[in-house]
Amino acid sequence: MTVIVDYKAGNLTSVKLAFDAIGVSAEITGSPEKILKANRIVFPGVGAAGSAMNRLKTFGLDIALKEAVKAGKPFIGICLGSQIILGRSEEDGGVDGLGIVNGSVQRFESKSKRDKIPHMGWNSVLFKKKKHPVLSGLDDNTDFYFVHSYYPCPEEESNVLGITEYVGISFPSIVGRGNVIATQFHPEKSGRVGLRLLKNFCEWNGRE
Repeated sequence: MTVIVDYKAGNLTSVKLAFDAIGVSAEITGSPEKILKANRIVFPGVGAAGSAMNRLKTFGLDIALKEAVKAGKPFIGICLGSQIILGRSEEDGGVDGLGIVNGSVQRFESKSKRDKIPHMGWNSVLFKKKKHPVLSGLDDNTDFYFVHSYYPCPEEESNVLGITEYVGISFPSIVGRGNVIATQFHPEKSGRVGLRLLKNFCEWNGRE
């Protein structure tokens, strides 16, 4: 069973429709028990880090997610979901994340009046090192759809699987460690290539 985590802050409908499009049954749930029983976990997100973490803690989802990852279940985080997995975010005056991957979340700093923040629209992703199974069949410098003002910064370079350039910054746009992979972009809004990435995730055994 694939579950899409409902913590009252995600773009759940578009994510569910994307899984429908690739023929995968995915259940939207806010139940910690169902998350722990799932075969794989999708952690989508829009909104702010502070309110997201508050909701996760209120519903007991923070503990369930960390236990599920520890158990080796394949896990994908999307957009805010790629930030919440880190240890700390600058957003909302500073917020502790789940700490699944060591690192922090930083805000884009504009260097020019022409810089537009949030980063919104299509941008290319340069894959790092050997290609991860979830990126199989995708060409280097493939364009994906982004909407964000903050970006993940893992402490360990080995956890950066893809990078993207914006406002003069090369930021990590794909993060991965063990059975966890996370994208700062929205695969569910990225057309054919995004669906291919999600299909790869559904076929992934959680090992790099």
